Amino acid sequence: MRMNSLLGSLWKYKTLYLISLPGILYFLVFKYVPLLGSVIAFQNYNIFLGITGSPWVGLDHFRKMFSYPEFTRILTNTLLINLYDLLFAFTAPIVLALMLNEVRKILAKRLIQTVIYMPHFLSWVIISGIFIGILSPSTGIINYVVQLLGYDPIYFLGDESYIRAIIVGSGMWRDTGWGTIIYLAALAGISPSLYEAAEVDGANRWQQTFHITLPALLPTITILFLLQIGNFLDFGFERVYVFLNPMNRMNGEIFDTYIYQVGLLQAQFSYTTAIGIFKSVVGLVLLVGANTLSKRATGNSLY
Repeated sequence: MRMNSLLGSLWKYKTLYLISLPGILYFLVFKYVPLLGSVIAFQNYNIFLGITGSPWVGLDHFRKMFSYPEFTRILTNTLLINLYDLLFAFTAPIVLALMLNEVRKILAKRLIQTVIYMPHFLSWVIISGIFIGILSPSTGIINYVVQLLGYDPIYFLGDESYIRAIIVGSGMWRDTGWGTIIYLAALAGISPSLYEAAEVDGANRWQQTFHITLPALLPTITILFLLQIGNFLDFGFERVYVFLNPMNRMNGEIFDTYIYQVGLLQAQFSYTTAIGIFKSVVGLVLLVGANTLSKRATGNSLY
């Protein structure tokens, strides 16, 4: 009886299922099937022997990971860069959306929106080229101003103390405008009657922002925050790699770039798969924890 009911439901909504089929196939082929390959983290994987022929080594690769002398440094870099990105890059679209929401001239508002989200369509190679040019010690505009003020030029990309700020700052410039669109859409859904009632009660713009606008944005902020916290250790290879060099690698290397160096260039597939599992487990724990806290504190959650 249940099977007949299920088949009847599938047939009734067959158009919707057909439309969703490409998305389902994408996740199956590129997300779930590759998970089966995680088993090589417990093997000394050999591409010629395959998964079935490679010898099992248990947790040896995880022990190697935690005993690696540079593991703490790479973990610290990954955590700090992601934390800075969460503090600054995540909040920047919210602030920008609130500011744009106060612009009353539609033409000016649309022009600003267009200009600020255009960098999102540039690749990280182009972004890095722009920033390398701007920060150049010989021809960069920033060092030009520094020299006008009477100081010596600074080689920003040759100093490890600046690399984290450059990585986070370039990401903010590229993606803040694009992220603003989501919050502007949420702001458009707030009923104008709420602001009218607040004005009648004598509330100024700041009071309206804190008591009407931000509470209305809270569900959107919560969902986006939870989605980002789940990828806390997965910052992105290309975003960091394009800025790395031997002089700033000490503070700039993260798990993603280390996996590239060791996994692909040195063919240590099992070892880097173990690192990938570690990242996934940490992300899952952070996501579940943040989701639980959010549900209790605000009532908003992913599930």
